[in-house]
Amino acid sequence: MSQNSASKDEILKEIKKRSEVINKAMEDFLDLGEPEELYKASYHLIKAGGKRLRPVLTLLSCEAIGRDWKPILPSAIAIELIHNFTLIHDDIMDKDEYRRGVPTVHRLFGEATAILAGDTLFAKAFEILSKCNVEAENVIRAVEVIADVCVKICEGQYMDMEFEKRDDVSVEDYLKMVEKKTGVLIACSCSIPAVLYGEEKYVKPLWDFGLNCGIGFQIHDDVLDLVGGEKIGKDWCSDLVEGKKTIVYLRAREMGVEIDIFGKGKASDDEKRRAVEKLKECGAIDFASEMAKEFVERGKKYLDVLPDSNAKNVLMLLADYLVTREY
Repeated sequence: MSQNSASKDEILKEIKKRSEVINKAMEDFLDLGEPEELYKASYHLIKAGGKRLRPVLTLLSCEAIGRDWKPILPSAIAIELIHNFTLIHDDIMDKDEYRRGVPTVHRLFGEATAILAGDTLFAKAFEILSKCNVEAENVIRAVEVIADVCVKICEGQYMDMEFEKRDDVSVEDYLKMVEKKTGVLIACSCSIPAVLYGEEKYVKPLWDFGLNCGIGFQIHDDVLDLVGGEKIGKDWCSDLVEGKKTIVYLRAREMGVEIDIFGKGKASDDEKRRAVEKLKECGAIDFASEMAKEFVERGKKYLDVLPDSNAKNVLMLLADYLVTREY
């Protein structure tokens, strides 16, 4: 077995170990209420699985600062609920039909119920966060941090939508949007244990680690939308067809390469394959992949302040995994 595959196996094992903790805790926190259909819709994507990367990062970061994650386990659950709330609403806005290999919430339950399902998860997240068993003033600060993160996610999502109407979107604009839409929640996932335990010296380094890794993660996600095929569990090439100005598209446009299916709303598999081939040939996909790795390398440097530990090593491996995963 190569060193790379050994590292990948190791990180997947570490992720699985902690994601099982998250899944068990979510079962304890997420009871089916009335009306039953609303709660089925709310928990639909959660039950469909996922790697739980954000709450796993929370547990790992807590271990890496030498603290016990059990008293703050509710914060990891809250972050996963917020992530799922954003996915439900994103899918409505993007009119996506699949997520995690299953039909999206709005497709199964209708748009109005999907909006309410997302709102339910958003509110539940703060209810669960309040159950963290640490100093009350630190819980209040965590509420402020996560509420601000939610505002930034909305700003990023709006920017993403607005970009579809603009012809002057730059790579810098894209990076600012991605920082808000994706980066801040991963930054929050990493830094919230330090906030909850009042470990001030670790708050910003862990935030900056997560922010850079989150940007790299989203750039890689944009690449996977093109090359991941069925593995990604959602509509293949949906970004191109919907007219999303991802970094791959922006790079190709800079080079004068035109993509016929961009913004068409619909395309055959053959048309998608030809478009992806064009993006490969002009180097736009490689450009994006390299940039994703650069952001992760930058992020890992912020972990230098942490004491050496297994958790720190796993965080480094997980950072690399974010931009090398196949789905």
